[in-house]
Amino acid sequence: MSGGTWVLLRGLTRESRHWGAFPARFADRVGAARIVALDLPGNGALHALPSPTRVDAMAAHGRAALQRLGITPPVHLLAMSLGAMVATAWAAAAPGEIGAAVLINTSLRPFSPFHQRLRPANYGRLLRLWLTRADAADWERSVLTMTSRGRGRDDAALLRDWVAYRRECPVRALNALRQLCAAARFRAPLASPFARALLLGSAHDALVDPRCTDALARRWSVEARLHPWAGHDLPLDDAMWVADQVRDWL
Repeated sequence: MSGGTWVLLRGLTRESRHWGAFPARFADRVGAARIVALDLPGNGALHALPSPTRVDAMAAHGRAALQRLGITPPVHLLAMSLGAMVATAWAAAAPGEIGAAVLINTSLRPFSPFHQRLRPANYGRLLRLWLTRADAADWERSVLTMTSRGRGRDDAALLRDWVAYRRECPVRALNALRQLCAAARFRAPLASPFARALLLGSAHDALVDPRCTDALARRWSVEARLHPWAGHDLPLDDAMWVADQVRDWL
């Protein structure tokens, strides 16, 4: 189960380069034969494309991307936030294509209310960034503040990389809004669409309330594991913890 192809899906306005060193560490730890990090339309290498306003359209784009790469399912999915919604839609549309799935810090209707899916403390900061047309450095500093509680890390170097990504592959404001709308309107199936799934959450997620992970675990009757100190971007804050949880679970 740990071998084969693992497909990685990121969240709102993030791209495949934001995984950093995580894919290599994860592959080594779980024995993955291949790691494929996909960009959603409107992000990263696909930043010039319009972002779909429906999560199922994002999932269809991911399925088509694997076909173009010549990758034959089933594959395993590791996805966080909006990417985990895409993974859910993917499994609902084509359950035979997914072997196992790991969903990180996601929140799904109808299991959690909006104020838990996006914590109110972030509303003002996000609104300011959009209304003031913040520059790349301001955006990325704010994203890091909202999503990470990293320890012993060189955030200056990290921010230089993130700012460079945003300048090279800017996410248009309209695309960010389209992704947010897609996430807000997506409704997950009442029963898990996955043959096998693990939920990972962060106790100190400042963006999404960790109660969303608990609620999903109860409704879908799947296992959930909670990191004691990390923020929303769990693979950034503690990559080896994520890899170890998946390896042990598998």
